[in-house]
Amino acid sequence: MELKDFYYDLPEELIAQKPLKNREESRLLVLDKNTGEIQHRVFKDIINYLKEEDCLVLNDTKVIPARLYGFKKDTGAKIEIVLLNEVADSQWEVLVRPGKRVQKGCRIIFGDNELTCEALDILEGGNRLIRFDYEGIFLNILDRIGIMPLPPYIKVKLEDKERYQTVYAKNPGSAAAPTAGLHFTGNLLEEIRNKGIKTAYTTLNIGLGTFRPVKVNNIEEHKMHSEYYEIGQESCDIINKAKENGGRIISVGTTASRVLETMADANGKVSPYKGWTDIFIYPGYKFKVVDALITNFHLPESTLLMLVSALAGRENILKAYNQAILQRYRFFSFGDAMLIKS
Repeated sequence: MELKDFYYDLPEELIAQKPLKNREESRLLVLDKNTGEIQHRVFKDIINYLKEEDCLVLNDTKVIPARLYGFKKDTGAKIEIVLLNEVADSQWEVLVRPGKRVQKGCRIIFGDNELTCEALDILEGGNRLIRFDYEGIFLNILDRIGIMPLPPYIKVKLEDKERYQTVYAKNPGSAAAPTAGLHFTGNLLEEIRNKGIKTAYTTLNIGLGTFRPVKVNNIEEHKMHSEYYEIGQESCDIINKAKENGGRIISVGTTASRVLETMADANGKVSPYKGWTDIFIYPGYKFKVVDALITNFHLPESTLLMLVSALAGRENILKAYNQAILQRYRFFSFGDAMLIKS
C-alpha cells in the first residue's frame, strides 16, 4: 500500500488545542468494523457498548515533563532537549535542538545548575545519548524544571499539566500521553467495573517517534521506532480468562494494542514480559488478541491511522473520518474519541 492511501484533508480549525472541561463529555464516534455502521454518541455512553465478559486493557504509563531548556557550559548557547528513552541508569536517548551544537563531550546545564548532562554519543538518526548528573531524585527535579512535551500541532499553552495525564497514570516514562485514555474519569471506570467488566493494565512508554511522519511511499518500507513495555502476570491472567470466556479484548489506545499484539502467541494468549517493541501494524495484519479499540482521531498518513485501518478496514476508517469532519468532531490528542467495535 502507498502512503497516499492514508491521506485525508483536515480543516486546521478541527485540531483540538486544549482539553474539554469534563473528560467524559468528549464526543464518541462508534464504528462497527464488520458492517461499517456509524453512530454518534458522547464518551460516557461507552459503558452501553461494553458487556460483562469484556476486558478493557489500558496503558498506565505516566508522561514526564520531558522537555528541558538549557545552555552549553562552554559557550552559553541555548539548547533544547526532549527525553525519549532511559537506556541505563541516568543515561537517556534524547532529541536535541539545534543538533549541530551538541557533539560528543558537550556539557549542558539546566535550571539553576541543579541538573547537568554530558553527550556520550551521536546515535543513528541524529538523536544523542546523554548522561545526567544531579543530586536528589531525578523525577522531582524534572517536575520543577521540565515542561510537558505537547505534540507540535498544539499551539496553546496547557494550563493544567494533569490534563495531559490519564486518571490512572502510574509508571513515569512517556514523552507523550496515551490519549485514548484521557476521556476516562475515575467515576466512569468505577461504573464500568461495577457492571462486571474487567480492566487490565500494561505499560508502554511512548516516545516522540509517535509523531514522526512516514517518509517512504511504500509503507512496508517504514521502520517503526522502538518503545519499552511491560505487562504483569495479573493482567495476563485477566486478559486470557476474558478471552476464554468469550469476552472481547478492548484495547484503550493504539499503544495498548501494540503491546498485546507484540507479546501474544499464535493462539492469542498473553504472558508476562518486559522488553521493547517496534511492531508496525497496517492493513493485512491479522489481530491475535485485540477485538475492539477505543482511540482518538489520528493524523493523515500516520502509522496510527494505518493501525486502526488494519482493524476496521481502510475504507471504513476513511468514511468514518469524513463523517467526523462533517460533524465537526475535534481531532488528535485533545480531541474526541472513536470506538471501533466488533
